[in-house]
Amino acid sequence: MSWQVSARIARRELRGGLRGFRIFLACLALGVAAIAAVGTVRASIQAGLEREGAALLGGDAEAQFTYRFAREAELAWMESVAEAVSETVDFRSMAVVPRAEGAERALTQVKAVDDLYPLVGAVRLDPDMPLAEAFAGDGTLPGGVMQRTLTDRLALSPGETFRLGDQEFVLSAILDSYPDNSGGGFGLGPRTMVRTEDLAGSGLIQEGTLFDTQYRLDLPEGADLAALEAEARRLWRDAGLRWRDARAGAPGIAEFVDRLGAFLILVGLSGLAVGGVGVSAAVRAYLAGKTEVIATLKTLGAPRAVIFQTYFLQIGALAVLGIALGLALGASVPLLLAPVIEARLPIPAVFALYPGPLLEAALYGTLAAAAFTLWPLARAEEVRAATLFRDALSGGSTLPRARYLVATGLLVATLLGAASAFSRTVELTLWTAGGIAGALALLALAAGLARVLARRSGRAARGRPALRLALGAIGARGGEATSVVLSLGLGLSVLAGIGQIDGNIRQSITTDLPAVAPSYFFVDIQPGQIDGFRERVETDPAVSRVDSAPMLRGIITRINGLPAMEAAGGHWVVQGDRGVTYSETLPAEAELTAGEWWPEGYDGPPLVSFAAEEAAEIGLSLGDEITVNILGRDITATIASFREVDFETAGIGFILSMNPAALAGAPHSWISTVYAERTAEAAIVRDIAEAYPNVTAIRVGDAIERVMELLAGISAATRYGAAATLLTGFLVLIGAAAAGERSRIYESAVLKTLGASRGRILGSFALRSLLLGLAAGGVALAAGIAGGWAVSTFVMETDYAVIWPNALAIILGGMAATLAAGLMFALRPLAARPARVLRARE
Repeated sequence: MSWQVSARIARRELRGGLRGFRIFLACLALGVAAIAAVGTVRASIQAGLEREGAALLGGDAEAQFTYRFAREAELAWMESVAEAVSETVDFRSMAVVPRAEGAERALTQVKAVDDLYPLVGAVRLDPDMPLAEAFAGDGTLPGGVMQRTLTDRLALSPGETFRLGDQEFVLSAILDSYPDNSGGGFGLGPRTMVRTEDLAGSGLIQEGTLFDTQYRLDLPEGADLAALEAEARRLWRDAGLRWRDARAGAPGIAEFVDRLGAFLILVGLSGLAVGGVGVSAAVRAYLAGKTEVIATLKTLGAPRAVIFQTYFLQIGALAVLGIALGLALGASVPLLLAPVIEARLPIPAVFALYPGPLLEAALYGTLAAAAFTLWPLARAEEVRAATLFRDALSGGSTLPRARYLVATGLLVATLLGAASAFSRTVELTLWTAGGIAGALALLALAAGLARVLARRSGRAARGRPALRLALGAIGARGGEATSVVLSLGLGLSVLAGIGQIDGNIRQSITTDLPAVAPSYFFVDIQPGQIDGFRERVETDPAVSRVDSAPMLRGIITRINGLPAMEAAGGHWVVQGDRGVTYSETLPAEAELTAGEWWPEGYDGPPLVSFAAEEAAEIGLSLGDEITVNILGRDITATIASFREVDFETAGIGFILSMNPAALAGAPHSWISTVYAERTAEAAIVRDIAEAYPNVTAIRVGDAIERVMELLAGISAATRYGAAATLLTGFLVLIGAAAAGERSRIYESAVLKTLGASRGRILGSFALRSLLLGLAAGGVALAAGIAGGWAVSTFVMETDYAVIWPNALAIILGGMAATLAAGLMFALRPLAARPARVLRARE
């Protein structure tokens, strides 16, 4: 019965409109919209990957081998289950264009294909022509196609010639797009596409050199992909075969999008937490304005339950409206911007309304709204009628009854549980929640400290009326210090943390790494070329250091007889192929942490030295056995030692180093790093390329640029998320300023009566805003520095240094935001007439 009465009262009160709830609605809608938009974009990309899985992969399924071609038995099995099998070869090489003034060279990612390519999808060329016609060349030389970025870099036009290894090609067309572009992983150079058979005399493809082969399968209609995958893994798992199919045509991209989307949703939740501060303040202010109504209801005998239910229903109805607005905004913005987003995405996306992300955002919004409004609603229930007539919510106990505290705790726990379940990153969710809670607690303490310091600093401000007035307003009980510092501070904390993390990663890559990194990596050096290569670089006075090592690639398939993925818990070392080297003696720069190196000339059972840090993560011990598949051959070796391997120097580092006899007869190449003066690099690359056309030079700076491009995209996405959080905080700030407008009008009237000029009053308002912004920015900076240090140290495992330009920008931004919000609501107080205001207060 009480709910019916409460509903009737609530419905009548809501006839008064949404006055006082605009900030409530804006905060809730913006937080929900951010989460819904991120979820919609993520779902659109996932739908695109699923729909275009076969095109992304280049076939219904793919079998991939590392640095070798499929053997007869493997190829026969693929041909028995597929209607067609297309072979492609992927590797890096140097594209060389002869010029009268000297050859032009650029690193390129080569895709060598057969006549069946592509099984699925189509290649688009400029000028438009069939791929077979492009490969036909000019009648004397075979043809090839290149991506435009590479032709621009080489100043190469269709009809001109270029060289790969020892083979010359004529450029037939520009490669605009090809169907399996998104599934190829990280490439260091633009793409060149030629026919495999035309590379027969190039010297680039032979066992031991660095290349991958992919066999795309065109399967019969209705083929059971899961069953085929199981059979392929059963038959060829220990032979180094890796399987993918159209169910996940680009699994790396899908996982990356999923992880990034989950992270951005957690950033969105921090924005929802900021909005929650504004929601709570709006509810408190609304209830304070309902003093007479609540007092009248209590006087007429309304029980506490009716009071609570009345305003619970009102706030609930407005929360539903805010969530609905947020869902509409979050769903419509990605759809409206779909052409722009699709143009910038290198992968397909199907933009539509997806119920999953919208339901997730609605759940977050509902739980957050309930958690942040329950407390002020419960306090209103506790206040006595006599107290309500005097002061809205200042009476009664500070804490609500225990059942409301428990309910609030359950709501927060449910919100965290939902975030953990949806993001599938429990640890990250809990750390994010802990960071938000810690930042809110720190900001609340800072607001309290600011009020205390303001009250105690009044004497120090003698002779400075504007400053003294500002300090008095900050220190006043019930002022806006808490709401300003909380709302702005949390948004700035998120932005400060992201700025510090991003700055440290960029600094680590662009500043620290080049100081110790080699100038170039040279790969695919054949055993017969290594002596000549060393003679050229080691006798160059501009070269300070040369490191060389034989290199093979292998896949760890078993650990102590168990499947490697199972024994290592899915560690990254067993996910894919790893570099393997051999050495007769312990390298001079190597440092053993446990065990012993094999004796010189050892030819007993295979032994291996394993990277110490990775071994500890996997749980390996001396004497354990690991099976490594190298070029289709299983080698089971006993772990004889552990050694330190530092990958941060960008030098040569191998997880696995074996005794030479264990790899005797295995085709392999050499890898070398050359540390040289910048002015000598071009001559070294030119001489090596002319002497050994098959050798590929990879400039470390180019690799760093590719990583920086990837980081720029991630950083931009996180900054957009943080910007949404900051915008929510600014809305809360506006709400706090609007709520304090009445008190400022009264304050201005009193000051005018005492002779204060408008300029002095405006100065006190501005100083108040600047000081509160400084407090919020200072605390946010401390929280951001602490958060950045934690992520850099424990997650990224990199050195950390405060990025002071980003830090100062946060403080200045906080001061500017509070000043803008404060001055926005300073015009009416300055224009108020003292007589009218003071007479109304009598």
